[in-house]
Amino acid sequence: MDHHDFMGSNQGNRQDDAQDPAKEKGPFHCPHCQAEMRPWSVPGESTWGEGIQYVCFNDECPYFLRGWQWMKTQYNAHASYRYRLNPQTGEKGPLPVWSVDALKNQIVEEDSGDEA
Repeated sequence: MDHHDFMGSNQGNRQDDAQDPAKEKGPFHCPHCQAEMRPWSVPGESTWGEGIQYVCFNDECPYFLRGWQWMKTQYNAHASYRYRLNPQTGEKGPLPVWSVDALKNQIVEEDSGDEA
């Protein structure tokens, strides 16, 4: 793995990554595994601004899986990353995680509208 794999520029910023996210409402799909990305509430203390971003929380995603080894090799850190998309700006990149369940508590559950 090289630096481009972490930053997502080898695969994450390709022209064929689907639609222009700044003009779409979703659903968004991960370019690495095609799983539907989940809305995720940005923590108030982050530098990413406020609001919702979309993250691939597929635990079998190759981007997430290979991230463990990449982070160990490059930084000697027990960490990985998940693919992230800011729908307001179109910015794409890694969301660092320290465990399989890290940050899942901030997934925004969407109302299905199927209330009885």
